[in-house]
Amino acid sequence: MATHTIVTIAGSLRKESFSLKIANALAKLAPASLKLEVVTPHGISNFSQDEEAAPPADWLALREKLQKSHGVLFVTPEYNRSIPGVLKNVIDVASRPYGKSSFMGKPVGIISNSPGPLGGVNAAKHLQNILPGIAGPIMGQPETYLNGVGDAFDDKGHLIKESLQKVLQQYIDAFAAFVEKQNR
Repeated sequence: MATHTIVTIAGSLRKESFSLKIANALAKLAPASLKLEVVTPHGISNFSQDEEAAPPADWLALREKLQKSHGVLFVTPEYNRSIPGVLKNVIDVASRPYGKSSFMGKPVGIISNSPGPLGGVNAAKHLQNILPGIAGPIMGQPETYLNGVGDAFDDKGHLIKESLQKVLQQYIDAFAAFVEKQNR
């Protein structure tokens, strides 16, 4: 079985973000068929179509990384009932120039999270609305909206909540099968 590289975008800038901790936990739980490369919005300059003629190096590096990947996994918090603006900026940068989206044809997974009770469901639904037309197929099941993540990690960022580990293992195993099917 081939190893598929998955760009895993933790959609928050916060140093101790739950999204980053979840993305790193997924990388450790991933089966041998997946290699998760965790990235954040840090260092991605703001999108402006005025820059398209001579795109900044950070845009080109992100686009190249995505183009070389076999899939994309979004791990997002929910800000004001949507995705963070910095994650939307990453999507805008990577989906340009028009008609040449770096996400195109790549299988996509979405995990939202929140320390609150709703698990970021609105953020996940907004990604499901944004991505069609600029990305490949989005894995539909299992839908994963992680709630109550505030106590899931120790002070070193290691996943300690067993129930969350089981959910993440189920998800990453399903995503591995989805990626394998899409990359045949």
